[in-house]
Amino acid sequence: MVEKVTSMQVAQLAGVSQSAVSRVFTPGASVSAKTAAKVRKAATALGYRPNVLARSLITGKSRIIGLVVAYLENQFYPEAIEKLSHALQEKGYHILVFMANNDDSATDTVIDELLDYQVDGIITASVGMSSTLTARCEAAGIPIVLFNREQDDERLSCVRSDNLAGGRKLAEFLLRAGHKKIAHIAGWEGASTQRDREAGFLLGLAEGGQTLFARGEGKFSYEAAAAAARDMFTQQDRPDAVFVANDHMAFAVMDVLRFELGLRVPEDVSVVGYDDVQLAAWPAYDLTTVRQPANRMVAETVDILMARIADPDSQPRRVAIDGPLIPRGSARKPKGLKT
Repeated sequence: MVEKVTSMQVAQLAGVSQSAVSRVFTPGASVSAKTAAKVRKAATALGYRPNVLARSLITGKSRIIGLVVAYLENQFYPEAIEKLSHALQEKGYHILVFMANNDDSATDTVIDELLDYQVDGIITASVGMSSTLTARCEAAGIPIVLFNREQDDERLSCVRSDNLAGGRKLAEFLLRAGHKKIAHIAGWEGASTQRDREAGFLLGLAEGGQTLFARGEGKFSYEAAAAAARDMFTQQDRPDAVFVANDHMAFAVMDVLRFELGLRVPEDVSVVGYDDVQLAAWPAYDLTTVRQPANRMVAETVDILMARIADPDSQPRRVAIDGPLIPRGSARKPKGLKT
């Protein structure tokens, strides 16, 4: 049986103290470039790898952040998770991803399991938490940040795009383009993102002297959005424009309109979405949408989490970041619009 190389052996070969070896392999620790180079050279020669789990038992810090996400079908989340992972790695942390259904009981079960891993913090992406579990995490000193979701709980930090403003922008855009029969295909009713996007959209319509012409529910699902589009656009009096609550569903709606119902986009129907995922810019969809500022959302999320880890008594923060409307070819453009 091959014996494991120890940090003491690395220290002896590098001609430094054991504590210097520890600092070299501790993210964020202070160590000179010369010492770091000697230690890493010795570690490579001996085949040494630090025992992260053993260190976590000593320091009480796992350097792991738990990430709970409801679904990955929407392109926004894989992209956001990649950005979160890179940003946390730069801070010396890694993420442990758990999947949860979009309801409080399922999320609570997953986060309950996540606590067993002694994570240093938790990020929830578009899932909610019960007040009971929030209190448990608070008592355990584990900070939580809600990403792309808001909850009416002052103990929880949250980072999201300004969904109310985004919905309002889309309504104004469609009204300025001359649409008279404007519809909405909603996402999951329990999500704050859905609630706020629709509220902003209805506000924008009201300010322009219109009300919603028709409404369907897509539940943030491709299949459910496609079914809602079939029902809405096979009516004798159909909408001339539709705001779909996210891009993932908007792609389904456009597929049904063009390939099943033979309608032209945007000549017969204008379609707008929300998120601005990479696929939205592809020529096949060319989707007009509101961009979620993912880079800024990730940066704020990581900053808040790091601050709460460093100082558990720091106050929770609630951040809403405005995102621009990106006009493309899926919707009729207002006259004089500069793109």
